[in-house]
Amino acid sequence: MSVEEQIVKALDMVMVPGAERSLNQLNLVRGISIKRDEVRVSLASTALDSEDQQKVKSDISEVVGAIPEVTTVEVDFVEKAPQDINQVKRVVAVMSGKGGVGKSLITGLLAIALRRQGKEVGILDADITGPSIPKMFGLDAHPGGAGSAILPVLSKTGIPVMSINLLLPHEDDAVIWRGPLISKTIQQFWQDVLWGNLDYLIVDLPPGTADASLTVMQTLPLAGVIIVFTPQDLTTMVVRKAVQMAQKMNIPVLGVVENMSYFLLPDGKKKVEIFGKSKGEEMSASAKAPLLMQLPIDPQLAQLCDEGNIEGYESEILSEFSSRVLLAIN
Repeated sequence: MSVEEQIVKALDMVMVPGAERSLNQLNLVRGISIKRDEVRVSLASTALDSEDQQKVKSDISEVVGAIPEVTTVEVDFVEKAPQDINQVKRVVAVMSGKGGVGKSLITGLLAIALRRQGKEVGILDADITGPSIPKMFGLDAHPGGAGSAILPVLSKTGIPVMSINLLLPHEDDAVIWRGPLISKTIQQFWQDVLWGNLDYLIVDLPPGTADASLTVMQTLPLAGVIIVFTPQDLTTMVVRKAVQMAQKMNIPVLGVVENMSYFLLPDGKKKVEIFGKSKGEEMSASAKAPLLMQLPIDPQLAQLCDEGNIEGYESEILSEFSSRVLLAIN
């Protein structure tokens, strides 16, 4: 292993205060120069206050200085905006024209499934007036950062999350804003949050086809959207409006998910379609996209969400959902 490779590996051991992710994960390393036995590491100071910078500098000197070929370690900082640092490979939005169909649930399950596949994945909660992601993940810490750069809050399994509820004094405080302010906040969550290196950023959209959805589709480099619906005729009619919006904005519909599709009786043999006959194939044809999953009503999952422990959910259905989603979004 070359000296530079050893340095890169060592830097992956240095955690950023308040982020609990490494320098490499946050993409803060701007350059490494090696001159004989002297090493200089250039870092972005994004979201790091002076105390954090000193801590990171000390940690770098310790781990890089432990490399036998290195005798001197210098660290300097350069100013960079988060949008100059972030490297997000694919941005996927979860949307529906109708509220109450489980968009946030699908967003959470999608992120968890990708994380279990070893992917670096984050969640941007764009449902500004009705955020529920922090509650499902049991998050109540406030985002860190310095200057205008914001550090998202990390979940139990290492998923960075940004939501307006993490910025409020109390989780049940109402956000009573007009459209322009909501749109501005979503833009800030994209531009001013230090996401670092991510394989996927999942965006949880609010219901409808108004300002928030339009802002995401016009501002973020979406790879596509996943449409969520439930079996009722009223719901599918409204959800088609979301499909049409994505199509008019030239955003690919990567797939559709039917939530609350059925309830499996305790004997595990009979499915009861509580909300009526499945509309899965019909919606798939309408969206011209694959039917990724028909998710059942699962009391255990509902309880875990209420307890803030959605990441503890285990089921064969989630494993199957993970495999199908990976095929659809890549």
